[in-house]
Amino acid sequence: MMLQALRGDDPQAAAVVAVITALDADVLVLTGLDYDLRGDTLAALADRLAASGAPYPHRLPLRPNTGVATGLDLDGNGRLGEPRDAMAYGRFAGEGGMAVLSRLPIDVAALRDFTGFVWADLPRNLRPPDTPAGQLLSTAGLYEVPIRLPDGRSLRLLPYYATPPVFDGPEDRNGRRNHDETAFWLRLLAGELPIPPPDPPFVLLGQPNLDPMDGEGLTDAIHALLAHPALQDPAPRGTNSRSDTGQQGDPALDTALYATLGGLRVEQILPSVDLDVLASGVLWPPDTDPLAAVLAAASRHRPLWVDLRF
Repeated sequence: MMLQALRGDDPQAAAVVAVITALDADVLVLTGLDYDLRGDTLAALADRLAASGAPYPHRLPLRPNTGVATGLDLDGNGRLGEPRDAMAYGRFAGEGGMAVLSRLPIDVAALRDFTGFVWADLPRNLRPPDTPAGQLLSTAGLYEVPIRLPDGRSLRLLPYYATPPVFDGPEDRNGRRNHDETAFWLRLLAGELPIPPPDPPFVLLGQPNLDPMDGEGLTDAIHALLAHPALQDPAPRGTNSRSDTGQQGDPALDTALYATLGGLRVEQILPSVDLDVLASGVLWPPDTDPLAAVLAAASRHRPLWVDLRF
């Protein structure tokens, strides 16, 4: 469906292309992009971007766990093969994954894929007692993607895209999984996993799908990540002057706008402390800016950016 939209005249696809073109980033991590084995969806997006004057010659689709069949009735409704019975919610394998677009080379040979990490293997995990033994932790991916810098070094991207901490029952399965998808990085950085921690410099980024101040969810892990001594939080801010009555967080830090919840900070870019951050922001201009309507047409989410000096 997404591939058809990108190859056609879908207005949302056109808005996405316009937003990415306006962002003008050297390296992009995209969330919510359908994965397919040949990378046709990402290639279609890259073709549209190149035609709009924003070429990204290096691209990498990242396989998610969404829609991967388990053969189990995970939601207990007596039926198999439904979206909630998959390893992560998905109407088909690969729905709503991640991808990297880059103007710099991607060292695919050195990529590390943690998407197959089993939830039960995470120290001090919060999984419900009835979770199947083979349940994977990741929803839409846990990766290390090395980007080759002009000086020959590598910048390691650590992208992830967690499940929303809602749409479950009193067992809080999604809330617990959301927490532990972030806690994975805490355990990795602490050397508590049978996986070597990433070598700096690196940037942990993506969609934790959890606001540290507002909305639902278990916030211990995201607070710990934002305060981690190996990371720095540039606290990217938008320039829209909107406000949310009753919320605790600074609305300038919000990265998404929900019809019933208001604005939430559900995306992060956290460079390692050895990196020199020149500037950062959320591409969320005042409503009077012509780009504001394009952003709203593209997604409820707004792009974050960080400018680094090497």
